[in-house]
Amino acid sequence: MHLPFWLTTALLFPVLLYQGKRARRTTPRLPEAGGSPCGQYGEGTPARRILVIGESTAAGVGVETHDQGLASQLAREIHERTGQTIGWHTFGVNGIRLGALVRKLETTELPEADVVLLSMGVNDTTGFTPRFRFRRHLRELRQLLAPRYSGPILLLSVPPMHLFTALPSPLRYVVGWRARQLDNLYIRLARQFPRDFRYVNYPVVTDPELLASDGYHPGKRGYQYIAEALADGDSLGGGTP
Repeated sequence: MHLPFWLTTALLFPVLLYQGKRARRTTPRLPEAGGSPCGQYGEGTPARRILVIGESTAAGVGVETHDQGLASQLAREIHERTGQTIGWHTFGVNGIRLGALVRKLETTELPEADVVLLSMGVNDTTGFTPRFRFRRHLRELRQLLAPRYSGPILLLSVPPMHLFTALPSPLRYVVGWRARQLDNLYIRLARQFPRDFRYVNYPVVTDPELLASDGYHPGKRGYQYIAEALADGDSLGGGTP
């Protein structure tokens, strides 16, 4: 138990509650992306198939259509660098927490994939999901996907929420603190179970020109920036933290 964090949260609770309600009321709520959630770059059978699952990033919040979102732009980036045909598919729900995502995936028909990237953590951060429960849900997700995906799930690091200027202080710093705790859990889990998980750094997106109109989610250029950084870091190759 991280006693300093919970003591700080308890002391600041009235302020945090007020700021959280105000942020939800004043921050524009952007819709999920439209259009087809899948596609490919290149002709013929894909050499690699990318699947992105998770919360708002996987749902394409911040762009109009999924072909402007992370999965598509990552596939395009790899295709342009390698010349290979790359398929992509994205499945996300805006505002969902990891436990609910696991339950939803139990009844969802997912496509074949060679690489699975999980984009989660923001809603579990703001919802103060206990770390033991978040860890348990990650293990449940691995067990659920194991029969179809033999490789490790790529854990896209929890965004550095202390840099989210759309959130007021001290709320921004408290949720940023919590985000780092969940992110450290990702790192430990990937080290403990390298066959099941691999940790991938989430590029910091602070340039307003890369953000959507809510100042919170990536816009089209933001998703492109993230995709380029993931491809530069060879995040889809081997290796552990």
